[in-house]
Formats: sequence, structure tokens, C-alpha cells
Amino acid sequence: MFRSLYTAASGMQAQELSLDNIANNLANANTSGFRRRRLQFEDLLYQNLVTPGAPNTQQTIIPAGLQVGLGSRSAATEVIPQQGNFNFTGNQLDLAIQGAGFFQVLLPSGEIAYTRAGNFTVDNVGNLVTADGNPVQPGITIPPDALTITVGNDGTVSVTTPGQQQPAQVGTIQLATFQNPGGLNSVGQNLFTATGASGDPIVGTPGGAEGLGSIQQGAVEESNVNVVDEFVNLILAQRSYEANSRVVRAADEMFQTLNGLTT
Repeated sequence: MFRSLYTAASGMQAQELSLDNIANNLANANTSGFRRRRLQFEDLLYQNLVTPGAPNTQQTIIPAGLQVGLGSRSAATEVIPQQGNFNFTGNQLDLAIQGAGFFQVLLPSGEIAYTRAGNFTVDNVGNLVTADGNPVQPGITIPPDALTITVGNDGTVSVTTPGQQQPAQVGTIQLATFQNPGGLNSVGQNLFTATGASGDPIVGTPGGAEGLGSIQQGAVEESNVNVVDEFVNLILAQRSYEANSRVVRAADEMFQTLNGLTT
């Protein structure tokens, strides 16, 4: 009977982590480019009281066996790459990706990170950077006297300056995609880094042959968190936690009854 206590406790711990994940998703419901995570569960080991397929007689075997599960646990939190809605701001440096792909940014450590948040700005020397000052890769420098900035669907960045009749190209934004975007590592600040699970980045031109999405200027992709879905998941997690706590209470009452019989 002790087994029921630990089994129910494992379910309570799994739902507690599920609640933590839901809370993080809801906290980032208004974070630009945020990718929600979905918690995955798996069952624990089984105690084989009678092994399935064990011989029953010389001519027969046991068809089903007798196995008792020992609970559940949280196995993974998978990044959901679903497209978020666009918020059209009209800002020349706000960029959104329509389709697959990530912007590339250079971290102070020299590592390349990836983001869907395209609310860019320029630093004191004109480099195109994120809100935290991380430069976009490949590097793009906007002239200080630029009158207009145009970013094409293919990532081409052009500017016009005083006395110039035709726009001049100052760089090209390249995107990166992955074989398994769900395996990316979230490091905060709207950034992801590649892992062995995600695979190596596939870098190319927006809208190109690599299946990358196109660039939309003047818009920012919002979080892909669906608040209604998260509240439904919250209710399910709460009810599952309550159900497991009732199992603990029922097992405790059975222990009390058993102790009363032995006195």
C-alpha cells in the first residue's frame, strides 16, 4: 500500500512542474517573438508481479501479465514553433518573419543566438541591434544621415540619404532554420541557442530555397501563447493535482483502518 502514496506523489510533482510551465507561458503572453513551451509526461517504471508472456504451463503462456505502474514524471518541455500574430507598428526597424526562420544575433561571448523578436534599433555607431544591444548577424550599419530605411521581403536593407536619388543597399538580413526547432535551448532575452537536438542551423536568404519565411517590415511578431488554451491547461493541471491528492488521502485512511485492526 505504500506504493500508492509514492505513485500519487509523483503525479502531484509532475503537475506542479506543469503549473510552473503554464505560469511562464502566461507571463510571456505579451513578449514579442516568444515561443510557448508544452510539457510532456511519461510513465515511470513498472513492477512486474507477473511478466507478460511468461510460461503458464508447458503449452501455454500468460497473455497479459500483471504490472503495476509507479507513477509519472515530466519528461520534456517542447518549444512550439507556431506562428504568432503580427502587430503592425509602422516602425522602419520593426521586422517580422512570415513563415519559418530566426533572426541571428551575436552575443557578447561570441556565440550566435537566434530570435523571433524583430523589434530592432540602432546603437551609437549605427549598427542594427536587439533591444539588449546584441548586433544582428550579418552586421548591418545604418548611416547616421539616413532618411528612409527599406527592408525587402528577401532581407535586403536599403537606405536613402540627402542628395541621393536612388536607395543604396547597406546589407542583407539572413535567417536561420533548424531541422528540429523544438530542440532549441531557451536562454532568456527572447533568445535561443542551437543544441545537438535542434541540429546545426541552416542559414539562407528569406524566402529562398531553404524554406525560410519572408521579412515583413513595420511589424513585430507577438507571442504565440493562447491565453484561453493556457487557462484550460491550468484547470486540467489543478484537477489532476487534486485527484492525486485524494489518492494520498484515501491511502492514508486505509492505513488508519489497518492500524486499527492491528491494535
